[in-house]
Amino acid sequence: MASASGIDNGAVETAGRLRAVVGELSAVFYEREDVVRTLVATMLAGQHALLLGPPGTAKSELARELTGRIEGANLWEILLSKFTAPTRMFGPIDVAALSRGEYRQVYDGRATTADIAFIDEIFKCSMAALNETLGFLNERLYHPENGGAPIRCPLISAITASNELPTGEDSAAIYDRLLVRLEVDYLTDPSNFAALVRSAVDQPTAPVRTTVTLTELQHAVSVAVPRVIVSDAIVDALCTLRAALRRREIIASDRRWRTSVRLLQASAFLDGRMEVTEHDLALLTHVLWDSPAQRPSVEREVLQMVNPDAREALDIADAIEELEAQLDAKAGQSREALSDWAIKEANTKLSRAGKQLGRLRTDAETAGRSTVSIDRVIARQKAVHSRLLTEALGVDASMVQAQV
Repeated sequence: MASASGIDNGAVETAGRLRAVVGELSAVFYEREDVVRTLVATMLAGQHALLLGPPGTAKSELARELTGRIEGANLWEILLSKFTAPTRMFGPIDVAALSRGEYRQVYDGRATTADIAFIDEIFKCSMAALNETLGFLNERLYHPENGGAPIRCPLISAITASNELPTGEDSAAIYDRLLVRLEVDYLTDPSNFAALVRSAVDQPTAPVRTTVTLTELQHAVSVAVPRVIVSDAIVDALCTLRAALRRREIIASDRRWRTSVRLLQASAFLDGRMEVTEHDLALLTHVLWDSPAQRPSVEREVLQMVNPDAREALDIADAIEELEAQLDAKAGQSREALSDWAIKEANTKLSRAGKQLGRLRTDAETAGRSTVSIDRVIARQKAVHSRLLTEALGVDASMVQAQV
């Protein structure tokens, strides 16, 4: 039975529970709402994601918390190294059978039977396992050690993680198979950092834990998401975006553009819509860059089309970064000179930036547009303002929190 939105009632309920999952995890993992939502959309699209960031940014914990919300799924996790053998990933040799002269592999509990996978340090994949890992991610196939017909793997989606980008051609091949690339950094908002520190001593409360079943996820991936409408207007927008990025010499492959359409459908489904809108294009900021240096340019071009408030916020972010650079440059000056600059110039500019960002956030919220990019800039403004007040004016940290 179909709902008024055009999505069957079961799928509507699945989307609602997945939105609840996003909300629950975002409340636990500070400054990760966009990351969590994008990971869920990637899973719904049947694609793979990369969490890229330094150690200690909760990449593994977040991946486990999310994948653990899929009831009935075969979950598989591994930490790769350059010595990881293919049999450790896809199935060890059955020793008992070998003693009888039979060569067999044991596939239970390995990648071969996984519905959802988490692969840590993905770019440290060994040369021996490279081709099988590529086949697993791309074609969902594994070729047994003793030959014979390839085994079809039930993999829906893989979340991968790395502390660094690939450096060689071999690992670059895996990098290309990961449609979504998410940068995860340390917390920037001082209030979120304070909450993180407090969480180390506070008594934990029993968390609300929404789940979806494997069957419900499979139905969403294979049936509901592909039914989401992609209008000619969205196709035109993608063509316009591609041309804008090419002018900046940012080139994504035709395969990446084509595959990203399913991600847009997944984004709309997650929001309970039966048609892709310009709002969904924001996810392309995590798809169309190869190096992190390209990401700001991709984000600006995407937001130029879908979210003018966020685009203006990025311009304010540039001014904030410039002020922080000036603060760094003045580190060797006397406290008097530093304080004079902070009071007469920097503090005024940062306060004005905070008010502008607040207005932009209100406008975006009123218009029903995403505030993720604006929130990120607001967190950056708070961090730089806090640093200015403490380093240049000697204000106590508790007072900084009261003023931010």
